[in-house]
Amino acid sequence: MFGPLTPFEVEALLLSLRVGAASLLVTAPLGVGLAWLLARGRFPGRWLVEALVNLPLVLPPVVTGLVLLLVFGAQGPAGAWMRETFGVTLAFHWTGAALAAAVMAIPLVVRPIRLSFEAVDRGLEQAAATLGAAPWQVFLRITLPLAAPGIVAGAFLGFARAFGEFGATVTFAGSIPGETQTLPVAIYASLQRAEGETSAVRLAVISVAVAVAAILAAEACNRRLHRARQAA
Repeated sequence: MFGPLTPFEVEALLLSLRVGAASLLVTAPLGVGLAWLLARGRFPGRWLVEALVNLPLVLPPVVTGLVLLLVFGAQGPAGAWMRETFGVTLAFHWTGAALAAAVMAIPLVVRPIRLSFEAVDRGLEQAAATLGAAPWQVFLRITLPLAAPGIVAGAFLGFARAFGEFGATVTFAGSIPGETQTLPVAIYASLQRAEGETSAVRLAVISVAVAVAAILAAEACNRRLHRARQAA
């Protein structure tokens, strides 16, 4: 059971790492923007933005995958436009798996970053502005560094969530070996074939190890943020 990974297992693991990394490229900047908007923004419809950000947490993942399929599928409005304009197809492609993983991960990315922005001392920002710093300079040199632990924690949690995504991925991207059969999908596929339980268990152990590592890393970032607040 604990011998070298089979080619099937290696393929699923590498694809999950690829999907997780690609989703992080989407969720990290988007998460920072949304967290800033929710932490500092005061505008009509703010509650709607917050509801949409957190919706993947409460919706069944299959429903999220179905919505993505209706919107970004070959016949969907966004999917048809992307295919005709750029020749890009997301449904039943590894990029579709990355999109599904990113959508499911975004709430976990936004929350710790938002808390970090809310914890930043506004006095420091105001002092920098008084000394002549432009708003973008205040954000890059004061706010962003102080919120860095939350951003890193959100990135770890987002990657772990994307790495372990199943429901939305299999609904939107399917289970195509070597293309969309990520590690969680491969676990399910292994359980459907004779004598596939050993492979499923091995992949599950890897999945648990990645999740635990991400949680520990995020918790370490949260402790650092807490110490920084106390020091301030």
